[in-house]
Amino acid sequence: MADSKVVDPRPLSPHLQIYRPLINMVMSIVHRITGVALYFGTLLLAWWLVAAAQGPKYFQFVSDVFGSLPGKVVLFGYTWALMHHMFGGIRHLIWDTGRGFDLTTVDRMSWASIVASVLSTALIWFAAYGLR
Repeated sequence: MADSKVVDPRPLSPHLQIYRPLINMVMSIVHRITGVALYFGTLLLAWWLVAAAQGPKYFQFVSDVFGSLPGKVVLFGYTWALMHHMFGGIRHLIWDTGRGFDLTTVDRMSWASIVASVLSTALIWFAAYGLR
C-alpha cells in the first residue's frame, strides 16, 4: 500500500471560478427561492384569514402589523415572489410543450419573466393604493 502511487489525479469539477452565471441559471435559482418564500408568505395569508375569523379587534392588530413599513415591505416582497414564480411557471409550462429550448429564446423568456414580474408587482401595488 505504501508503494502505490496515484497515476493520474482526477480533474476537479468546474465551479463558479470557471462558469459565469447565465440568466437561465440565475432564474432557476430565483424560481426555487421564490417557491420557498411563497410558503412563508402563505403562512402570513393564513394568519390574516384567521385574524378575520377571530373578530375585529384581532383583525385590526394583524392589519396594523401588515400596514406598518416592515409589513408593507414583506407584503411587497411576497407579491413580487408570487408574480415571479408565476411567470417562471409559465416559462416552464412552455418548455413542457417542447418549445423554446434554443438559447436565444431561453434568454428572452428569462428576461421577460423578470420584467413581467417587476411590472406586474408595480401594477398591483399601484392599483391597490390607487383604489384607496
